[in-house]
Amino acid sequence: MPKIRSAMAALAAIALAAQFAWAADPSASLKQGTPDLKSAGALTFGPDGILFVGDSQGAAVFAIDTGDRGPAAEKAEIKVEDVAGKVAALLGTSPQQVMINDLAVNPASGQAYLSVSRGRGPNAAPVIVRIGRDGKPREVSLENVKFAKAELPNPPDPNAQSKGQSLRNEAITDLAYVDGRVFVAGLSNEEFSSRLLAIPFPFADSAQGASVEFYHGSHGRFETKSPVRTFVATKIKGDPYLMAAYTCTPLVKVPVSELKSGAHVKGTTIAELGNRNRPIDMIVYQKDGKDYLLLANNSRGVIRSTPAGPTRPAGSPSGSPTVRGSPTRPSTRSRASCRWTSSTRATPSSWSGPTAARSTWRPSRYRDPVPQQTPRGGGRMIP
Repeated sequence: MPKIRSAMAALAAIALAAQFAWAADPSASLKQGTPDLKSAGALTFGPDGILFVGDSQGAAVFAIDTGDRGPAAEKAEIKVEDVAGKVAALLGTSPQQVMINDLAVNPASGQAYLSVSRGRGPNAAPVIVRIGRDGKPREVSLENVKFAKAELPNPPDPNAQSKGQSLRNEAITDLAYVDGRVFVAGLSNEEFSSRLLAIPFPFADSAQGASVEFYHGSHGRFETKSPVRTFVATKIKGDPYLMAAYTCTPLVKVPVSELKSGAHVKGTTIAELGNRNRPIDMIVYQKDGKDYLLLANNSRGVIRSTPAGPTRPAGSPSGSPTVRGSPTRPSTRSRASCRWTSSTRATPSSWSGPTAARSTWRPSRYRDPVPQQTPRGGGRMIP
């Protein structure tokens, strides 16, 4: 019996030492090898240059040590002309055979990372591309790197479709790293298919999943199958929340404290920002001591809101729409270029004043010229 107790104490001491090592160096939990990525979609950065990559086809999230630990300049601008053409040339193909899926800026170095599909369809090859301040794209080698993998439970079947679209492609729609956990939005094959996963990092044996339900005013019903398109972490009166946007643009707040394994969470719809619209990305920034959300959309430009709900234009009557919905983008978007600014707290170059807490952009949605559109229908608060 004393020997057994001594052995158990030794194992506990080893486990405790490993936890301290992981806390001091998050990459210590990663293993050397080549990640078996089947696709590369949503991106987000964690500590010490660790890049999290969403793999919808493989139904997994990868943590990859980029080795890119800075230092970052206080503020640096990256400008790339014909980004799709340059990436295609790097990969030895044509721009028509390249899809840029997501972008994340490494806060440690200020360099930008793109997730790219070389080819079309489910057999497209996943590629990670890095762009530095010189504007030149470089492929990030995934051979013999330090990485870890977290498999997602109950993903959609690879052959499942809805309205002609693959549900497996929406197994992961967005990622965010917050306080030692990777939050994953997407679909599952469960009854309430829209879900948010919270995966502790370093990765544990299993992901903690919660299904999400919210009231969609435009559809006049509770939604359980529509996936979160983009989300961001923030705090409301000191409590952590995820602010999530869906297709047709309901803006929903979800308390992080309720995202527990097996839970069915009812999110609070704080605003309806208009139908026939798909949110692209969202950030939180501060200005004059106040928190704001900035939501980019494919047909309604950029909308500013607060975590409590959309901001009301000065002097507007109490019954008027509360959304500041006028697009701030140019009248057309050029196929030929993209531009953003990166720093420790990266800010897209077209914004003036506020500094963003998160900077990600989906360039593939902007490759073709799109006329400026005035928001239709305004917005309304949900009681």
